[in-house]
Amino acid sequence: MKKLLALAVVAGGVLFVVKRNKAAKAEADLWREATTPAAPSANGSVPAKAADASRN
Repeated sequence: MKKLLALAVVAGGVLFVVKRNKAAKAEADLWREATTPAAPSANGSVPAKAADASRN
């Protein structure tokens, strides 16, 4: 019984760490997308910038 409980605790810890790492990666990807400067497209035009929400 103690071994089963210990196994459940270890499995829960592993799932917690995996979930936390996945969330951290998603957050980093969002920051990277938000802070990467807009690059020119294949035809040389620069994409329009999003309107500033604070001006609405």
